[in-house]
Amino acid sequence: MKTRLNLTIDEDLLKKVKLYADRNNESISNLVEEYFETIVKKPKRKSLLDLLDELPKPKEIYPKDFDFKEEYYKERAKKYGF
Repeated sequence: MKTRLNLTIDEDLLKKVKLYADRNNESISNLVEEYFETIVKKPKRKSLLDLLDELPKPKEIYPKDFDFKEEYYKERAKKYGF
């Protein structure tokens, strides 16, 4: 269910927002709603391994098919004996 919301913003800013909305075939209401959705959305928590995957890989040290996750688990197994 949608409901009304009254906002008070700077007049010059409103002119710019209207121009932006018109150029992008959007309504101001939709822009505000989308923005609100982004700020209240909980970020997906990533694991350490996911973050490691996102890091740039060294090019010359490891082959392309080197599996960092697999090596990580092997080293942990060696260290902790499981």
